[in-house]
Amino acid sequence: MAKAIPSTAIAPRIAVRAGVATPGSRALPEEVPVALSFGGTTQAVMMATPDDLEDFGIGFALSEAIIRAPGDIVSMEIIQADQGFDIQMQLAEGLQAAFSARRRKMAGPVGCGLCGIESIEEALRSLPDRKAVELVFGSDDIREAVRSLSMHQKLRAETGAVHAAGFYHPGKGMVCVREDVGRHNALDKLIGAVARSGTSASDGAIIITSRVSVDMVQKAVIAGTGLLIAVSAPTALAVRTAEASGLTLVGIARGADYEIFTRPDRITTGRIDQGVESDVA
Repeated sequence: MAKAIPSTAIAPRIAVRAGVATPGSRALPEEVPVALSFGGTTQAVMMATPDDLEDFGIGFALSEAIIRAPGDIVSMEIIQADQGFDIQMQLAEGLQAAFSARRRKMAGPVGCGLCGIESIEEALRSLPDRKAVELVFGSDDIREAVRSLSMHQKLRAETGAVHAAGFYHPGKGMVCVREDVGRHNALDKLIGAVARSGTSASDGAIIITSRVSVDMVQKAVIAGTGLLIAVSAPTALAVRTAEASGLTLVGIARGADYEIFTRPDRITTGRIDQGVESDVA
């Protein structure tokens, strides 16, 4: 097992406040290359925060449909190399053969979730149908989920420079939170953590701190949730993809205010104004 690398580092800086310059230091998040390898073949190299790498490996494998469940990985070893890490996973025999047949290479810098995709069909892949997921959230649940995610962002509180993804159960509260410099990485880590815990993602909602691009919707749908909540807005393609998959998509969730883009039947909002603007909070 590789030695742990601290997730933060202290950097000297000069802070200018109201025209006054003051020397000092600030905690910054670390960012290192992390390779994700299956059967000795590297599938991706992502720039990531060196925390929760086991969750990252499993979550990536799940969201990329390389595996169906954590048990499909028969062994995992995290090796430190070249100022980063290589998460080396061995798959069950049949899955390893399938992976080798579909192998593609991609490089994933922060903020890029589809780098290296070789075809339009692969980027806009078929997704499971989540229309039958039975989940009901109220406005209070959405507000509490977003508030709770913020409270559990320890790395952001220290550095102010990372994304987070959380899993919120309406009866249990915030079950799990993962952070990373990359929004896709944070979501993959969360998906891995939820899967490793044995919790069904269909029992709660995924909350993210970033905008909602189509790949974030794809990952949430594959994870199994029926509800994705984001503090920022979605893209038009993300909304169309969520609608087609039966995912309830809530965006711009800030305080008591939010906007429902798809499957509003899972959200109990009270009165809805049928005019141009909807009073849903």
